[in-house]
Amino acid sequence: MDKLIISGPAKLSGTVRIARAKNAYLPILAAVLLSDKPIHLKNIPELQDIKTMIKLLSNLGVTIKKEGDITTFDASTLNSHEATYDIVKTMRASIFVLGPLLARRKAARVSLPGGCAIGTRPIDLHLTNLEKLGCEINVHSGYVDAKVDKMKATHITLAFPSVGATENLMMAAVFSDGVTTIENSALEPEIDDLAHFLNAMGANVKGIGTRTIVVTGVKELKEVTYEAIGDRIEAATYLMAALATGSDIEILGVNPRHLDFVTEVLQQMGAKIVTGENSIKVFKSELKGCLIDTAPFPGFPTDAQAQMIALCTQVKGASVITEHIFENRFMHVPELVRLGADITLKGKSAFIQGGEKLTAAPVMCTDLRASAALIIAALATEGDTEIQRVYHLDRGYERLVDKFSALGAKIKRVPGNPT
Repeated sequence: MDKLIISGPAKLSGTVRIARAKNAYLPILAAVLLSDKPIHLKNIPELQDIKTMIKLLSNLGVTIKKEGDITTFDASTLNSHEATYDIVKTMRASIFVLGPLLARRKAARVSLPGGCAIGTRPIDLHLTNLEKLGCEINVHSGYVDAKVDKMKATHITLAFPSVGATENLMMAAVFSDGVTTIENSALEPEIDDLAHFLNAMGANVKGIGTRTIVVTGVKELKEVTYEAIGDRIEAATYLMAALATGSDIEILGVNPRHLDFVTEVLQQMGAKIVTGENSIKVFKSELKGCLIDTAPFPGFPTDAQAQMIALCTQVKGASVITEHIFENRFMHVPELVRLGADITLKGKSAFIQGGEKLTAAPVMCTDLRASAALIIAALATEGDTEIQRVYHLDRGYERLVDKFSALGAKIKRVPGNPT
C-alpha cells in the first residue's frame, strides 16, 4: 500500500483551489437516474467514492461520456434497478440511488452500504419514510428490496435531521402526485446544492435552506448543465493546516458562508482570517485553546473534528472537543499520541494539551478525516513522518500531494510494494 512521507516542520504560502464537494456530487450523481434527458456535470472531482458512484451508474445502464471538464450522463439507457454488493461495499453513498430508482423505475434492489468505520450510520430513516411515500420495503440477505406502484405525496417529520435521508426523500418525491413536506430536514449546504440541481432539471423544490422542504411533484425533467459547490471540508483542512504551521495562504473556490461556524471558532481562538466572495485568506496567528461540540450544520462539523484536534496540539493552552455525531471517531488520537501529542480521551470528549513538541514516527490512517488530521500534524512535526494506508485520502481529497507541494510542503507519495 502507498504511503506519504512528510518532512517538517513546514511553512506554507501561496494559493490553493478547492475541488467541487464530494458530498454534494454523490447525491447529484444519484439524481441523474431521475432523468431521461442528458445531464452535463462540470468539474467532478477525481475521488475514489466518485469513481465508485459513476461505476454504479454505468452498471445500472447509464451512458457516460467525458469531454474536458464536463461529464455527460444519459440515463435514457437505464436498464437495471439493482446496485450490487461488489460495487457498493466500499461506499455508504450507494444508498442515494434508492430514492431515484424507485421514483423512475418503481423498483430498487440496493445492497446495504459499506464505507468508513467511524460508527454506525443506520438507514432506518431512509426506509421508514420511503414507506410513508407508499413504498414497500423488505430487507433480507444484505439487500434492500423496494417497490412502489405510485409515489404518493405525504407529510414527513424526520426523527433526526439526517443529511442522507433528507436527500433521498427529496429525490424520491420528485414525481410524486401532489406536495410532499419534509420537516426537521438537515441544513447542510450540500442539501441546498442538490435542491438547486433538482430545480435546474425542472423539479419543484422549495424551502431550500430551511428545516421544512416542500417538493411538488412534476411530470418530467429537462436537460441541464450544472456544477456543484466547493468542498467546505477540504477548505477547512487547508485552513487548519495553515494555522498549525504558522503560515499565510489563500483558499479559493469555496463559499466562506459554508464555513461560518468553523471560522468563527478559529477567530475566537485568535486566528486572523479574511473572507471574500469565494475565498478565505488566513494569516500566521497565535492561537489559544477552545471548547467545541460537534453538531449538525450550522454547528461545528464532525468531518472537521479530527483536523481540529491536530490543530489544537499546536496552540497555547488546553482544548476540549466533544464528538456528538459518531461514536467511533477518535481513531486518529492514538496515532497523534505516537507523534508526541498530549491527548486524553474520556467518553465522547478529547482533552488536548497544546504546545507539546511533535516528533516524527510511523503512523497509520484509519479513516478519511483521520488521515487529514495526521497530515496536519506531520506538517507541524520535526523530522520525516511516514503515514501509511493513505488510500483513505483518495476517497475525499483530490490531488492532495500536488496541492500541498505547491504551497511549499515537502510531501511525497511512495508506492507500496506489490504483494
